[in-house]
Amino acid sequence: MVLGKVRALAVHFDSLNENNLPVFSGGDLVSGRVVVEVTGDVRVKSLDITARGVAKVRWTESRNAGANTAYTQNYTEEVEYLHHSDTLIGEEREYEDCPEEGLTVLHAGLHEFAFSFNLPQMALATSFEGKHGSVRYWVKAELHRPWLLPVKVKKEFIVFEHIDINTPLLLASQAGTKEKTLCCWFCASGPISLSAKIERKGYTPGESIQIFAEVENCSSRVVVPKAALYQTQTFFAKGKGKQIQQLVSNLRGDPLPQGKSQSWEGKLLKIPPVSPSILDCPIIRVEYALVVYVDVPGGLNLSLSLPLVIGTIPLHTCATRTSSISSNCSTLSWLGLSERPEAPPSYSDLAISESHRRDCLHGCDRSDGEGEDQGSLLTYITEFRYLPPPLYSEVDPYPDPVEVCGAADVRRPDTCPSR
Repeated sequence: MVLGKVRALAVHFDSLNENNLPVFSGGDLVSGRVVVEVTGDVRVKSLDITARGVAKVRWTESRNAGANTAYTQNYTEEVEYLHHSDTLIGEEREYEDCPEEGLTVLHAGLHEFAFSFNLPQMALATSFEGKHGSVRYWVKAELHRPWLLPVKVKKEFIVFEHIDINTPLLLASQAGTKEKTLCCWFCASGPISLSAKIERKGYTPGESIQIFAEVENCSSRVVVPKAALYQTQTFFAKGKGKQIQQLVSNLRGDPLPQGKSQSWEGKLLKIPPVSPSILDCPIIRVEYALVVYVDVPGGLNLSLSLPLVIGTIPLHTCATRTSSISSNCSTLSWLGLSERPEAPPSYSDLAISESHRRDCLHGCDRSDGEGEDQGSLLTYITEFRYLPPPLYSEVDPYPDPVEVCGAADVRRPDTCPSR
């Protein structure tokens, strides 16, 4: 029998996004097919797949140990997030005493073998490629034949640890103010002041950041206000860290001469396609910051850093834009009131007499000794929500009680200084 050859071995995933990429999250089902194309009959011992997810960092540093001695220090660290293996053809054998036993013959043509597994229900690190480290997920297929080297193929897939920016922490505005004075020996010029604010802390790729800033130049130099978005990659290994900062995007304002000021009323800085923030991986962190600064020629720049979080779930249409609005809505819900209360009726439409209003007020002041249930404060909030104000009268309708001590009346002293 003339044996055929393995023409192709490939891995295909069933679920692809709109960009034809396999993208998954923690807990998702990953399914696909291993496709084997052979030109003739091929005897196969096994077809195995292995799925792995690993975060890995590595960098080297040169050190001097003396006048003519130098050595290289390696820093490596690894965290495993996924390890799954399965056999699609054949059986797992601990010993290979008889390699001709248990063989499977694949005839000429295409053969497909399905596989599936679930990603762990845990916080997985987002797929990432950095200068000194990476987070990668892949499926590897190996076709074993007797007396021949195995045929291998590896296919990567993408994992996103979703970050929802529709949370109070990420919807909170970010702001800051700084000031500096330029000095040259014993001559000091006026100060340069900078204040900046952005609407929220969380954004997604493709959005534009609205920057509100105010720059005042009282120095003797011409300065230029600018803004830049930076990505900071931090790698950890053997108790040491390595940090890389990269410019993502930037913009600049107009030159600002002495004694002038400049305002940015929502100047837009667009976020290009970048990796989401990675905040939960113990050996790799990816963070972002918006730096608004004043470029001072011949001196140190005046800069203000506002931290950002790049997420994966975009801002909802009905999401609140500031933490104060969000806080107000949560308070209304806690009180049992509608977040959008209906318009109150006019006082002329309320058929409530003054005597009824007074009786209700007396009911609120009853003590526990009368056997009456005080009730919840929320009841009174709802009952008196739209009651009219009391009628004006110069006579106090609720005078203080009078105590009699002998022949004299003892009243509460009048402490109002205006009388």
